Amino acid sequence: MLSSLEINEKDIEKLLLPYISTTAIAPPSLFRQLAQYLQLLLKWNARTNLTAIRDPEEIVLRHFGESLFAAQHLGKCETVLDFGSGAGFPGLPIQLFHPDLRVTLAESQNKKSAFLREAIRTLGLKTEVWAGRVEAMPTAQRFDVVTLRAVDNMEAAIQAASLRVGRRMMLLTTVRQQPPKLDGFTNLPTVSFPATNEQQLLLMDRDSR
Repeated sequence: MLSSLEINEKDIEKLLLPYISTTAIAPPSLFRQLAQYLQLLLKWNARTNLTAIRDPEEIVLRHFGESLFAAQHLGKCETVLDFGSGAGFPGLPIQLFHPDLRVTLAESQNKKSAFLREAIRTLGLKTEVWAGRVEAMPTAQRFDVVTLRAVDNMEAAIQAASLRVGRRMMLLTTVRQQPPKLDGFTNLPTVSFPATNEQQLLLMDRDSR
């Protein structure tokens, strides 16, 4: 295991190799920005509980890797809502992988939304933060893709998220989560994350009207 003082962008690139398709083109700044993100996350996590995972290498694999893997399954889109973003997963790595997207991170806990704003400032991103409940967004606001990962009360969150989906809902979850059945949505084949038998990606597309 690499410590926070030892891990660098080259280490991060090597660790993330299984999560990035050989046909995908990662931005030149991706691994440098991920290294900055990691150091900021470790600094804040020492005094604020942003993530239960403390080991830097595990953060890279579980948080960065799974988020970047999800970033390659967005399909055609311009806007993304990360519902219950927490410390920024998967929304911030998605933004780093797709700099041209308009990503909104929804996080109602003040300490976490403050961290997200600091991360955005540090990384020089255009990402927006919605520091409140998604239900409080303007009624008509929609996003091409809505992502959910490790949110409280997943069933209720899925229902709330479905109202914001323009095209696709994406759940980063475990094999214990059964694909939800939502009126007006079609479930796509489940995608397994690399190097694990526990994590899966559930994709649901809104039916054409």
